Amino acid sequence: MKRRSAKELLDIVIDGISGIFLPIVNLLSAAGIMKGVLVILTTTHVLSTSDQTYLVLDAMASSLFTFLPMLLAYTSAKKFGADPFIAVVIAGMLLYPNLVAVQEAGKTIRFLGIPILGVKYASSVIPIILAVGALVYLERWLDRVLPEVIRGFLTPLVCILVIGFLTLFAFGPIGKIIGDGLASGYEWVYALSPVIAGLLLGATVQPMVIFGFHWSLILIAMNNIAVSGHDTVLAMMGPAVFAQAGAALAVMFKSHDKAFKSTCLSAAVSALFGITEPAMFGVNLPRKRPLLAVCAGGGIGGVIAGLSGVQATAFAFPSLAALPIFFGHGFVVYLGACLTGLLVAFLLTMVLKFRVDNLEETADLEPSSAEVPETPSDKTPVLV
Repeated sequence: MKRRSAKELLDIVIDGISGIFLPIVNLLSAAGIMKGVLVILTTTHVLSTSDQTYLVLDAMASSLFTFLPMLLAYTSAKKFGADPFIAVVIAGMLLYPNLVAVQEAGKTIRFLGIPILGVKYASSVIPIILAVGALVYLERWLDRVLPEVIRGFLTPLVCILVIGFLTLFAFGPIGKIIGDGLASGYEWVYALSPVIAGLLLGATVQPMVIFGFHWSLILIAMNNIAVSGHDTVLAMMGPAVFAQAGAALAVMFKSHDKAFKSTCLSAAVSALFGITEPAMFGVNLPRKRPLLAVCAGGGIGGVIAGLSGVQATAFAFPSLAALPIFFGHGFVVYLGACLTGLLVAFLLTMVLKFRVDNLEETADLEPSSAEVPETPSDKTPVLV
């Protein structure tokens, strides 16, 4: 059996993470924005947490995060090739009210005399992904060994019993250890120097998008919110998103092609609302130097974001609409960080020399091989 290289394994992991989260990114952003708005309304005393209106709105905003394992069970099963309905049932078991009451109390329960540690599964990510990964192999084995006449009902029965037990006994505790480790590791790095963390993350996150590496950051951000209730990864990513918009606007001003000007403007507006794919692949990346300006703007804005100490209280991809999730300590400074990222990228792009129009006719500044990368076949927007 051929051994896979580290790069191949990394590609598989990144592809898996993106395939799991891409189908629900818009839902995650919508729910995160709603939670951010609720924070503003309660902080400014427009609503009280005891109001029934707040109760209804909070249910709308929080339901996705509370039952996130069920959504991830479905998307993971579709990505890995498992039965999505069996996966959802296993996720539902983890969130069953009577079991949740015991688990969240941190109590150890016994199943057939085997101890099962108490783990909180609401909003969790890693345990259900591990569970669905194991489900794929069990389903395939059962399909080989079970007669077809009993396979229809016996496969789900065995899968729910075996994977359900393994999840409670092993995948849950393992996922908790991994999740806590990721959160603690990131907090340790962030505590060393928020400024350096902001510089590095802000300057590199947009190039990471080109190769899909940003999904590892998304996983860490979601895990941070699930474990700690707050996150700074999203804050560091924000200025780079606005920098994409700034660079695209500058390209628009430098262009003499009316049709392309319109393309740049729409790409910049999309980037401001968190969809950076048009600005990245259609405007800045093909011209190379605007992307350098994006990195500079994201890095400088990331430094200011690190200095602000701002944190996201819910998950949403950074954008104008998602700004409410950062409301609180350092919010005003964070607004300045995003504006700085946009302005730095805009000004640098205006100053830098590069061919704006008719790229296909340029051999000295823009090689003909530097074509716009193909977007994913499913046309799903890149939301960071």
